[in-house]
Amino acid sequence: EVQLQASGGGLVQAGGSLRLSCAASGFTFDDYAIGWFRQAPGKEREGVSCISSIDGSTYYADSVKGRFTISSDNAKNTVYLQMNSLKPEDTAIYYCAVTRVGRYWAPHDIDYWGKGTLVTVSS
Repeated sequence: EVQLQASGGGLVQAGGSLRLSCAASGFTFDDYAIGWFRQAPGKEREGVSCISSIDGSTYYADSVKGRFTISSDNAKNTVYLQMNSLKPEDTAIYYCAVTRVGRYWAPHDIDYWGKGTLVTVSS
């Protein structure tokens, strides 16, 4: 059974920081991308960031570049999203996701989703 257990969400003031964690297990892809999507109320789910298992290359949405950093600990099968300089518009449910390499980092191309963790940024 594939499990993507996300944690680390919470309430933070604008300008603050949070670190999300996603503990992954159960999937058997040799090569994959793992990372985060988010969905704000009334909006579509959007890709935030991902990291490749092949070479550690990363992707960031333009809206988070320079503020968010994705990393992974392969020994712990855990991926992290360090979120700094948070803004109210970062408020959303953040979902951990994994997909096979070669696919787009887009909702329709995701193989597995975790349950979300809520991030609320107050102004």
